Amino acid sequence: MTKIQTYPWDAADHMETRDDMAAYLEAALEDGDPALVVAALGDIARSKGMTHIARETGLGRESLYKALSIEGNPEFATILKVVQALGLRLRVTSI
Repeated sequence: MTKIQTYPWDAADHMETRDDMAAYLEAALEDGDPALVVAALGDIARSKGMTHIARETGLGRESLYKALSIEGNPEFATILKVVQALGLRLRVTSI
């Protein structure tokens, strides 16, 4: 039997434009799972460079990694700072 070679998939490696980032975050928001939204925001932040996001937000890089992980529980103010640093905007629409 032939061995199959697998590689880890990382969403951060596939976001090249702001539209990619916005679509990814929007899909996570539509799912409604807060942990998924935070993790998606972490993926997007890593795609831009966590050091850059830390500098833009004034938050520590390590604390951002922790807060934006699947186990993280960031304050809403942190989420807003990261979204702004990414050049994105949250919007509310009726359902």
